[in-house]
Amino acid sequence: MLKPLRWQFTLLYALTAAAIIALVGSGAYVLVARYFERITDLALQHKMAHEFHSLNAPLPPSLAFADADWSVLRSDGPAAGRRMLTADEASRIALATRGGEIKDVKLETDKRRYEVKLRDGSEVKIDAYSGQIVEIEINGEHVNPPPVPISPPAAYEAELASIFVLPLDAQGRILFNPNPAALPMLAHQEALEAALRNGSDLRTITTSSGQQVRLLTYRLTRPDGPAALQLGRVLTDQTQVLNQLLTGLLGFGFIGAVIVGAAGWWLSGRALRPVEEAWARQLRFISSASHELRAPLTLIRASAEVALRNAEDEDQRELLADVLSESDHMRRLVDDLLTLSRLDSGALTLQRQPIQLSDFLADVQRHASRLGDEHGVTIALAKTEGTVCADPDRLRQILLILIDNAIRYTPASGTITLSAELAGKQVRIGVRDTGCGIAPEHLPHLFERFYRADQARNRANNNNNAGLGLSIAKGLVEAHGGTIGVESKVNAGTLAWFTIPAA
Repeated sequence: MLKPLRWQFTLLYALTAAAIIALVGSGAYVLVARYFERITDLALQHKMAHEFHSLNAPLPPSLAFADADWSVLRSDGPAAGRRMLTADEASRIALATRGGEIKDVKLETDKRRYEVKLRDGSEVKIDAYSGQIVEIEINGEHVNPPPVPISPPAAYEAELASIFVLPLDAQGRILFNPNPAALPMLAHQEALEAALRNGSDLRTITTSSGQQVRLLTYRLTRPDGPAALQLGRVLTDQTQVLNQLLTGLLGFGFIGAVIVGAAGWWLSGRALRPVEEAWARQLRFISSASHELRAPLTLIRASAEVALRNAEDEDQRELLADVLSESDHMRRLVDDLLTLSRLDSGALTLQRQPIQLSDFLADVQRHASRLGDEHGVTIALAKTEGTVCADPDRLRQILLILIDNAIRYTPASGTITLSAELAGKQVRIGVRDTGCGIAPEHLPHLFERFYRADQARNRANNNNNAGLGLSIAKGLVEAHGGTIGVESKVNAGTLAWFTIPAA
């Protein structure tokens, strides 16, 4: 009885664990993906700033700030060359380039570079983070700076080696190839047009070979030379890392959900064990009480029948008739409780056999018509077809329960119709009445034990209704592997139906 509840608890635990793992895993995946995207964009911007310095082009403010962010983010000591140089270090680089004596050292914070003046009148301008000499001026004349930094940082070169550079003209032609390796792609025209129009463009593209490339394009800020620079980084390695992370997260989530589900099954079993034992004791008590009550009820009824046959006083006969009626009511209630206890404990045995419904329903209709005649209700047959595999006694009990309820709801001169029709691999059997109907708020509760709708409770002929009939019918139908339901509208009648597997 409580096993479905245990499964529900286990499923709840497993789903909760899966939701938590999915939330944490998706958060980790998003963080890693965003980290890759951010660090790739910073590397592209830093490399772009480096190329602008190499071409002696004015540096856009956005690249200057990104260059500083990259240098701070990647700073890991003087040996790597990613921290800001000191004034003494900048002076030593200038002396190594020009010789002589230092006159003045000035840090231009807006351009992120040092301006070192020598006593011979020359000036050397040095990038404050990379150590790159960006400009040399001797006696008012500009001299091309060395093509490489005085102290090239090894880690800087290694981290940015995966970025390729495309110097482009306005038509998107590659002017020269400064990359040591083969290019993974040609220039991207849409990105170039957007950069020429807006100044810069950043996007992720997919090449013809299926590789994803993060592409940064800038319009050059000097009149001569390339019209634009297009830098890209192939994201294959990052994609592989993200795929491995996703696979690991999915595997971890599945294993975690299984472990939590197994633990939930064990915990719910321990939590429900006292309830299950109490439920089993209750079922044993109901079953034992039902058996014990049958004998005295039979004796009471037999004694009342004998007394009724010998009674001459009318008042005594009326009292004894009431005793017989209540004895029958008690016997039906005891039988209902015994049936429910067997259904709950799974001890109800069904004697299944093929049943031809046309003959079976005709026989039920004939016997039920006597009860209908007492209330002025006609019980008729509609279309009946199909053969089911069911216990005939229990099937008759289900039909009589539904017919009895229909009679309670149907006024005199009303009609109750029995029908059966094929519905796939099942047969749908219906009991339709022309009674007062049932209010919508009662429909969800009709199969609850001891529940009675107000209309039925207020009827004078409802004294023997304990509210167990539909609950028993539902249990018997489900024991056969079928389903049961009720459709009704107020003042428009009711249809009670159930399905039984076809033979």
